[in-house]
Amino acid sequence: MAQSWTTLKDDDLLKLRICDLDLKIEDCDLHDRSQQLAAELAEKKLIYRPDIYLGDEWFSPEGMLAISIPFYLAHPRLKELEHALMFDVEGGTPESCQRLLRHEAGHCFDHGYRFSKRRKWRDVFGPPEAEYAPETYHPKPYSKGFVQHLDNWYAQAHPDEDFAETFAVWLDPAGDWKKTYRSWSGALKKLSYVDELASEVAAREPIREKGALPFQARKMKSTLGKYYAKRKRENAADYPEFFDDDLQKIFNGDAELSKRDYSAAKFLLKQRKELIDSVAYWTGERKFPIESLVRKLHARSDKLELRMGRTHADTHLQLSAYLATLVTHYLFTGKFKRNV
Repeated sequence: MAQSWTTLKDDDLLKLRICDLDLKIEDCDLHDRSQQLAAELAEKKLIYRPDIYLGDEWFSPEGMLAISIPFYLAHPRLKELEHALMFDVEGGTPESCQRLLRHEAGHCFDHGYRFSKRRKWRDVFGPPEAEYAPETYHPKPYSKGFVQHLDNWYAQAHPDEDFAETFAVWLDPAGDWKKTYRSWSGALKKLSYVDELASEVAAREPIREKGALPFQARKMKSTLGKYYAKRKRENAADYPEFFDDDLQKIFNGDAELSKRDYSAAKFLLKQRKELIDSVAYWTGERKFPIESLVRKLHARSDKLELRMGRTHADTHLQLSAYLATLVTHYLFTGKFKRNV
């Protein structure tokens, strides 16, 4: 298909099939990102190189030496659509893209050499057959037994993720893991073990599973509209209904105040983007579920016909604190969903 789709409005773009977009890594800056990953692996004297392709999301297919990069990163217009519908673009900057590539390269490192089958790997990282529920794990922010690489202390999600995150930190050419983690005995032990494994297999060819790569963008016949409808269902957060008392404490203005000047719903609508950005920044949570949270607040405030009784600055502060508290609570009780 000709690149005419790049000028379409969102509604028309969503009608197109993903396979018809004719996206290629070689035609965009993802080629530079993949070349950088190859250079980083070479710098560590590793000869294994994962296959990198455009898929439906970030992941490394189980047992395969491959990395799927979400197709929307292959063109600025698709990044724009992603941001409009999901309020964020995972891997949308060169820095964040490279961090995710290093993480997925860690999974490939294990896939290619079957390290997780070893007894010592299990002793260091834990059993790979442990329940895998990255959307509901309970992270311990101050633990020194895990490296910190991706958001939300993702190394704590599962032994496999712990290994991938440790590998990513070890691989990062801008970091000095020996210095950074010198007083973190648990994390340092894991990094040293990865370093040991890398020395062992540096010149050894990895095992490559045969078979077609799953969820290739060039074969995806789903429209962008159906793709995003599915994404939104999967990324919806399981938040509780809001207590009216909380909202009434924040919006404590007299009911007789002018709706035009003091409406809580109007304030939420106007401050929506700033609130989402602020809460996402301080909690590390994705913007899409926070946006749905703000939308619920807006609807309930409108239903209750609440009015502002504080200054704009004070109201914004109270709302930000309330939202951050809700998000953090669900983040650490395991009732909050997230995917990486």
